[in-house]
Amino acid sequence: MSKIEINNIYKIFGNNPKSVMQMVRDGATKEEVLEKTGHTVGLDNVSLKIEEGETFVCMGLSGSGKSTLIRHLNRLIDPTDGEVLVEGTNVMSLNNQELIDFRRHKMSMVFQRFGLFPHKTVIQNVGYGLEMQGKQDQERNKIAMEKIEAVGLNGFEHQYPNQLSGGMQQRVGLARALATDTDIMLMDEAFSALDPLIRSDMQKQLIDLQSQLKKTIVFITHDLDESLRLGDHIGILNAGKLVQVGTPVDIVMNPADEYVTAFVKDVNRAKVLKAKVIMTPANGAQPTGSSRLKVHEDQFLEEFLPKIVLKDIVVEVVDKAGNIKGYITDKELQKSLSK
Repeated sequence: MSKIEINNIYKIFGNNPKSVMQMVRDGATKEEVLEKTGHTVGLDNVSLKIEEGETFVCMGLSGSGKSTLIRHLNRLIDPTDGEVLVEGTNVMSLNNQELIDFRRHKMSMVFQRFGLFPHKTVIQNVGYGLEMQGKQDQERNKIAMEKIEAVGLNGFEHQYPNQLSGGMQQRVGLARALATDTDIMLMDEAFSALDPLIRSDMQKQLIDLQSQLKKTIVFITHDLDESLRLGDHIGILNAGKLVQVGTPVDIVMNPADEYVTAFVKDVNRAKVLKAKVIMTPANGAQPTGSSRLKVHEDQFLEEFLPKIVLKDIVVEVVDKAGNIKGYITDKELQKSLSK
């Protein structure tokens, strides 16, 4: 069973969504529905599965439906049709009290605009979810300080949000989400408001934290580089429809349609492809070359490409134990890097 299952979700905004459901099911486009009925199609028959412990990135342009989708997971939005299952529980079946408990203990959320309480200090903001869970002051402050240290804000716990930079405020939001120790974290354009250097630093921090915590993260972004860096799997939305789901390599190397092709056309493939993806397995004769370079199977091409100065060099791809798993020749490199 997947951690999260989204089954045939439709979301139509307007005065009478049910009245246009058949029109949408019959294949009418988002533009046609808006023109003929005045209703807006937010999601059109979206189904996907998110596995425990993975970072699933949902991306698309503005208006594609990505933020609408993530808000269905904790039922900030109810679907027009379809279901959302979390660990087998249909979120749509929860009553008000069950929904409150579900949000407090099962999912936490990090927002684009930080969502901090201006009148509360950093430690009070980080501990707010714990307060809602009924934790006592001493335990709450202990956990909050652990998370403040985890995001690199030790020493700032008694500052107020307006005394912090944007990047630091987002760290507080991340620490608050971590403090409640929920299995699932929802991150809606969490780094989009940050300057590029701070954004890159936050991405690295999230990757490092995730390698330790193994949360199930659903991350929304419109930035392809961010999705390729963070995502174990990526789902791409266009006009409310899910047009492709795959690993970063799948998305870049095998785009499903013209929309995805346009997204990935300028991607530097060396940043996405690992040695093990393009190697020829070591199960026969060794390729010949004037020199050899040894790389780890999980190294990205960009890490070792500058070291390849001779056309007849052979790259030996090894595992952690140093065993040769395969080889990369100039031919494989040229094929993989060509658009």
